[in-house]
Amino acid sequence: MSNEPDKDGAASEAPLERAALLAHIRHELASPINGIIGYTEMLLEDAAEETNDDLQKILAAARQLRRRVNELLHPDRTSAQDLDLDAYGAHIRHELRTPINAINGYSEMLIEDATDAGQTEFVADLEKIHAAGQRLLTLIEDIVHFSDLEAGARALDPADADVSSMIKSLAGTLQEFADAQRAHGERGGLILVVDDSATNRDILTRRLSREGYEVVCAADGPEALQVIQQRKFDLVLLDIMMPYLNGYQVLERLKATPWLRDIPVIMISALDDVASIVRCIELGAEDYLPKPFNPVLLRARVETSLEKKRLRDREQAYLEQLRVERAKSERLLLNVLPAPIAERLKEQEGVIAESFEEATILFADVVGFTQMSARVTPEELVHLLNEIFSAFDRLAHRHRLEKIKTIGDCYMVVAGLPMRRADHVEAMAEMALDMQAALAQFNETRNAALNIRTGINTGPVVAGIIGTAKFAYDLWGDAVNTASRMESHSVPGRIQVTNATYERLREKYVFEERGPITIKSKGEMLTYFLVGRK
Repeated sequence: MSNEPDKDGAASEAPLERAALLAHIRHELASPINGIIGYTEMLLEDAAEETNDDLQKILAAARQLRRRVNELLHPDRTSAQDLDLDAYGAHIRHELRTPINAINGYSEMLIEDATDAGQTEFVADLEKIHAAGQRLLTLIEDIVHFSDLEAGARALDPADADVSSMIKSLAGTLQEFADAQRAHGERGGLILVVDDSATNRDILTRRLSREGYEVVCAADGPEALQVIQQRKFDLVLLDIMMPYLNGYQVLERLKATPWLRDIPVIMISALDDVASIVRCIELGAEDYLPKPFNPVLLRARVETSLEKKRLRDREQAYLEQLRVERAKSERLLLNVLPAPIAERLKEQEGVIAESFEEATILFADVVGFTQMSARVTPEELVHLLNEIFSAFDRLAHRHRLEKIKTIGDCYMVVAGLPMRRADHVEAMAEMALDMQAALAQFNETRNAALNIRTGINTGPVVAGIIGTAKFAYDLWGDAVNTASRMESHSVPGRIQVTNATYERLREKYVFEERGPITIKSKGEMLTYFLVGRK
């Protein structure tokens, strides 16, 4: 079998990856452009007469910019396989730079004039317009690098693997849209026509079918609401004047239903008064089409509404992919950090560290595991250790404790942090006893003879994050070292605790006094074995 890349497969993927990239670029450019238009329109409502001309020029430049972005980055303009991407990228930068320079130039002059005139209320919005213009200059220089696709970078920044993955995933989603479009016909639109007039339904069905759309009809509002639950429609043409439920009522119900509200609706009616049109738009209609139907106007408005839906669908796919990738990052972060610390890390830069007046630390070492490693394969060894530690993890979750780490066949867990709790010593005692029971069950199931040597101590600790590339939440302090010594100087099958832990638990649990023992680096210490619950 050849290991050479599938050239035909790579060629078929390229247009979809280009379409995904274009969708991302249009999205990036649209935000600052729409911001400029929005702020300028509001300023024009409040501006003095002498500033209107320059604001009008900014608004005109922004609208021209929006049109040019949609034209130049439309898939029809960039889908040709023989397109010189570098040359076309330079052409786009040239075309977009002129209106952007106009926006920046006029906004700079307006900021100077408003500042000199003491019109501080205008300066903030003018500065937002200028910042958006500067952002656009950066985008057209940094984003429109189509040659990256041909070079195999498959991303806006060749070093950004996350963006590359996102573009590839979005390309796959666009392939699904393309397959769905082919299933629905050349234009890929499934349209519901709702009108109580059989003649109007017939005319609309025949005209839309000629354009390549699939059409389903409903004779009134109740029938339309029933039909629309059964299939996934791309557009609804909805008559206003109907029996049972009029078009306004049907539109209200559609927009009030979460899984239907995003379907675009074009209202159709012989009513052409402004009040009727305004009410339809306020209720959420996409457009308004008067009767009798003008074929050219019908075609244009239907295709425009469907194109908006396609763009929204692509945007939703893009946002969903971002959500999925963000969720993956969240899960990875929560796998290595406690949830409260992960939240702080996302909001705070630098060192995260905190002192705790009292916490209870447990170390447990699986006794006999080293000897077992000589009798089983590495895969079996890791599988068995994972089974044991996964059982311990479930116990830690049940008792609301924080697993800190595993070191070989040693398990470390803490109670009382990062969220403080008054019963941290009792919670750790329950954890230790349950760990013994869990290992006993493992031995019975696996016909094994493993044991755990456990040590517990209570005292002050410092907890925080170490590392920059690989984060780790860890503990420091004498209390941690003492807990480790309790484990290493304990006896297999026993839970050895310090006097500090014993004093907190002796009224509720059964202990055996071990007596004074010599602890490395600590000297002589009085210790106890936790036996069970009273």
